[in-house]
Amino acid sequence: MNQWEVVIGIETHAQLATVSKIFSGASTAFGAEPNTQACAVDLALPGVLPVLNRQAVECAIRFGLAIGAHVAPKSVFARKNYFYPDLPKGYQISQMDLPVVVGGQIALQVGQGDKAYEKVVNLTRAHLEEDAGKSLHEDFHGKSGIDLNRAGTPLLEIVTEPDMRSSDEAVAYARALHALVRWIGICDGNMQEGSFRCDANVSVRPKGQAEFGTRREIKNLNSFRFLKEAIDFEVQWQINEIEEGRKIQQATVLFDPDSGETRMMRSKEDAHDYRYFPDPDLLPLIIDEAWMARVRSELPELPQQKRERFVGELGLSVYDAAMLTASQEISEYFESTVAVAGEASAKPCANWVMVDLAGRLNKDGVDIAAAAVSPQQLGGLILRIADNTISNNIAKKVFEALWLGEGATADEVIEKQGLKQITDSAAIESLVDEVLAANAANVAEFKAGKEKAFNALVGQVMKAAKGKANPQQVNDLLKKKLAE
Repeated sequence: MNQWEVVIGIETHAQLATVSKIFSGASTAFGAEPNTQACAVDLALPGVLPVLNRQAVECAIRFGLAIGAHVAPKSVFARKNYFYPDLPKGYQISQMDLPVVVGGQIALQVGQGDKAYEKVVNLTRAHLEEDAGKSLHEDFHGKSGIDLNRAGTPLLEIVTEPDMRSSDEAVAYARALHALVRWIGICDGNMQEGSFRCDANVSVRPKGQAEFGTRREIKNLNSFRFLKEAIDFEVQWQINEIEEGRKIQQATVLFDPDSGETRMMRSKEDAHDYRYFPDPDLLPLIIDEAWMARVRSELPELPQQKRERFVGELGLSVYDAAMLTASQEISEYFESTVAVAGEASAKPCANWVMVDLAGRLNKDGVDIAAAAVSPQQLGGLILRIADNTISNNIAKKVFEALWLGEGATADEVIEKQGLKQITDSAAIESLVDEVLAANAANVAEFKAGKEKAFNALVGQVMKAAKGKANPQQVNDLLKKKLAE
């Protein structure tokens, strides 16, 4: 494996957040009865004409501006011709030679902790197109049915350069893209409903070789876990094939989550000649500067801008800033917490959001939008740590109580449960004297050079104080007494 380099490019279909389809007024709502949301335009009945959805175009402009791409002042729709039961027109309206978005980049964080690194993935293009219908193979007594509700649903197909070199980078890119399209409000990102689907183009080549290997395309991956598993299997399969003297044939493959394997869908020899040509029913799409300027003015602060601000103004690490901008909901929660606790507590706020809050959300299996502790409550808790009312350990008990609804504020929980930290020097000194007198063996071990004995003494003092003594004062007093 070490002598091979993996090359990955990803094509993503993001369903655009419009209430009607890209060329008709039919609804895009999910879950309707089959064939109840396919109108005459979607079915291409004689005499109908497509009319472009302005909101779908605005979604494409928002995306292009968000990734620093070139938004084409003129782009053209084309007919992509192929015959399949779920394609009622016999062609798909898409864009080929002149797409609406060209180029652009997405910056992302790969890995965690000390092993984390930044990566920039370059995009080739993003173009508008319509979705096809859906073939149904269950409950039809051995036959297949066709649901045309999705026919005409607006999509933005986003294509990367072959810039990724591992499944981890591919998943990090997919997560960053998923977060971005939700952040700027152009896609709900619901992978279970098919709103965000990835195709991965995977090849391998000997390290140091400039020429790309033969790629195979893994179609319709609708979860980050499946994306990683599919790429990992495909990479190992291709390496095994080459090492056993066989050539890789360009092909389209599907991933089977049950077996964890990819299987061939069609080979290069079976690939379609789509015979693209400009759609005669649609005029070229013209986007002027005034339209772009208005859309630009409506964009929110973007993840990259927010990351830079968190690092520059709040003093967070690049890694922390990346984690806190993984979604708009997380960043908003963090900023609301800082608004209460103060910018001087930005780092503690980051730690509480990324560790304690995230851990509890994961344990309960809920999203941050359903967090039982509000940013205002968490900010109030962090204020009490900052002013030494409670210690970090006691704060975890207060957080748990807030989560369980045992108080409306940290102050209320602290008062009700008598958790206020002991900061009186005389009271702590008295406890320290008692512990030193009762633990002569630990004192002797410490003086003999055993550092662990000191931690044991600290533990005894905290136990005697029922966890309420200020840990720093305990440490300082113990060191002073032991040095005498």
